[in-house]
Amino acid sequence: MGKLRLAIAGAGLIGRAHWKRMLASSACELAAFADPFPSTAALAAEAGVPLYPALEAMLAAERPDGVILATPNALHVSGALACVEAGVPALVEKPVGGSLADARQLADAAEAAGVPILVGHHRRHSGILEAACDTIASGRLGRLVAVTASATFHKPDDYFDADWRRLKGGGPILINLVHEIDNLRALVGEIVEVQAFGSHAVRGFEVEDTVAINLRFANGALGTFMLSDAAASPRSWEQNSGENAAFEQHPDQDCYVIAGTRGSLQVPTMCLYEYLGPASWQNPLVKSRVEIRETDPLTHQLEHFCAVVRRELPPRVTVRDAIRTLAVTLAVEEAARTGLRVPITP
Repeated sequence: MGKLRLAIAGAGLIGRAHWKRMLASSACELAAFADPFPSTAALAAEAGVPLYPALEAMLAAERPDGVILATPNALHVSGALACVEAGVPALVEKPVGGSLADARQLADAAEAAGVPILVGHHRRHSGILEAACDTIASGRLGRLVAVTASATFHKPDDYFDADWRRLKGGGPILINLVHEIDNLRALVGEIVEVQAFGSHAVRGFEVEDTVAINLRFANGALGTFMLSDAAASPRSWEQNSGENAAFEQHPDQDCYVIAGTRGSLQVPTMCLYEYLGPASWQNPLVKSRVEIRETDPLTHQLEHFCAVVRRELPPRVTVRDAIRTLAVTLAVEEAARTGLRVPITP
């Protein structure tokens, strides 16, 4: 079977990251770029593919086998709907939409048309996350009881030169937390209620810079999450996992600790502490390390998308699944703004 022809809409950092992985792929090749910025012409020439100013024009002219939507967040739903109308499977970057209503519109349209849409929560393709999920599912931790997690890092001052990052919608809840919520849902289960305190005391911008979050899971476990983009701290997935070379790495640190009645797992160092006999603080916790499969999540996500395009596999992260992650993230934003406990409706 020949290589799939995939197009990329949006030639920014993530779009280029997808293209670089296509170059090494035996399953797919780049068919075209769609991007309105003239500066993309040099990239398209380097790649040896045509450039279109708009997704719709590219879909009409090229009829690719699939499309990767690496466009700004506000264009995710409209771009995916255009792909659905054209009958072309799409990988749409996260968050799946700017609102739950828009995301539900996309889910309804894709399901009605039978066009598969994969949402780009790429950490679902991480060897670390897969090993952690398998360990928890094996029952070695017992019944899950508590989760402590963090994403604490320091964004440089020039990061905020873009006005939108200082205004409502540009804070770490909507930019960064959506990744973490998806991880915790995969690891622990559905989140049914949140509480949060937000602060913008460090920078004084309209948006938050620090948030303390409480989480209630459907299985009865409770969690705490500390989020800050103003903290001189090495505890976040990007800094600890080794999956993104753009960040300074601290592989000896953990950003998640998941505890059950029989043991606990630290992620991403994958240190496992468990009772081999009766569970008691008077008995020893035996330490071991869970082996992981070294992966590049974006490469494995691309391989999976090719299988989705060929209709060999269903999307690992569907639009409905991504809507749940978005709902929890928006609930945290509401809780931080109002000070209220916010339930997550199915």
